Amino acid sequence: MNLEQIKIFLSSTVFTIAEQPVTLGGLLLIPFIIYIGLLLTKWMVKLITKRLTTNKTDPNIIHLLQRVFYVIAIAILLITTLDLINVPITAFAFLSGAIAIGFGFGAQNIINNFISGWILMWERPIKIGDFLEVENAKGIVEQINTRSTRIRRIDGVHLLIPNSFLLENTVVNWTLRDSLVRTNVRVGVAYGTRARTVADLILEATLVQKEVLRDPMPVVSFEDFGDNSLVFEVNFWINSDKEGGLRIVRSNIRFVLDELFEKNNIVVAFPQRDVHIDGALTIINRADI
Repeated sequence: MNLEQIKIFLSSTVFTIAEQPVTLGGLLLIPFIIYIGLLLTKWMVKLITKRLTTNKTDPNIIHLLQRVFYVIAIAILLITTLDLINVPITAFAFLSGAIAIGFGFGAQNIINNFISGWILMWERPIKIGDFLEVENAKGIVEQINTRSTRIRRIDGVHLLIPNSFLLENTVVNWTLRDSLVRTNVRVGVAYGTRARTVADLILEATLVQKEVLRDPMPVVSFEDFGDNSLVFEVNFWINSDKEGGLRIVRSNIRFVLDELFEKNNIVVAFPQRDVHIDGALTIINRADI
């Protein structure tokens, strides 16, 4: 088969769309165009991502630009492919309308999550790296996709949460504006202990921790005369982006308090009850059993 025969073979019409012939050569060209187009798209996305990362751009903006670029590139690739194989876009107007209606009825949740994903990436109420509390789950946002958001829980388990769920329900974002979090430590001491001394020791144990902010200063309050103890509480702010940071700081304060109370002969209170026994005690002889 010579070159002229190959040209005739490739130019042979396979089918016709809107009175426009689609040749065999055009059909064979489609995979090649798609392959080259996807390679160029990935290369461009990688190049843009590298430049933005070098300039220390917010990863959420990089993620949004990647999604936008992929959508634009796929649209251009589709239009270019149809144009090269001599297929008019208007030929798909009726068909695409029918498909869109059927797709809309059958995939409402998917479309809802898709639109919600774009809203999350555009408005950024939730960003990559945020620490979220969703119902009973707490974790760090690792990736926001077009359908779902991936969260790594504090125990290492990954959760995939639909984007629409994050927009339609109450979500606690610990790091929406900043990573400042307020917490407290409560302790009860035995009656008879000097209250001012206890307050000074609690404040000392709190300020020893480098994570505790000095502005605003920690506040120690004498909460109550409890059933078995004098109850004190210290409220303070720390700069933490995860729940574990709160637990560690509270634990360290309690360790220091235990040492300070021991040095100053202060007893941490514990529940005490008086037991009264009515009636006479009867002594039973073992021999009678």
